[in-house]
Amino acid sequence: MHHHYQDLISIFNATFFLEYNTRLELGEDEPIYLPADDVNVHHRIIFARGFYASALHEIAHWCVAGPERRLQEDFGYWYEPDGRNQSTQAEFEKVEVRPQAYEWILSVSAGFPFTVSCDNLNGEFEPDRLAFMKRVHKEVGDILTNGLPLRVDMLSTALRSFYHQPELDYSLFEVK
Repeated sequence: MHHHYQDLISIFNATFFLEYNTRLELGEDEPIYLPADDVNVHHRIIFARGFYASALHEIAHWCVAGPERRLQEDFGYWYEPDGRNQSTQAEFEKVEVRPQAYEWILSVSAGFPFTVSCDNLNGEFEPDRLAFMKRVHKEVGDILTNGLPLRVDMLSTALRSFYHQPELDYSLFEVK
């Protein structure tokens, strides 16, 4: 199956633009969320270099952000760049569990492979990727049990329809 970022842009924009005034857009090196301002009348989720996975990840962060956060650049979230120490990495992973669970749900909805991201390639230690993935996997199970949040559900439905994917079931999410 082929996954073209242009399809994801079309699906996202058709699903959310009218109700949320938000567009998914192709960007350069660094992804960013930019709220509407005097120059741009709509909010923009800008993902990196045409990478489908980058778009899903940035969308997942948008799905986590509430209405007030969606009025702030990059949702006003804390971010410590690559090169984190063990303590800062633990804090990073703590706040990344929910968005990466949403990303995994959206990836499965699109029939696209998901890889958890510890996002610390130049850190002073090697993060425990498998332990983090297990926490994200548990979060996916909790979300599926309690019901998908509205925006995740809307996009999951649109992606599953476009890519002809089955209804979500926890058995579709494997820790590797």
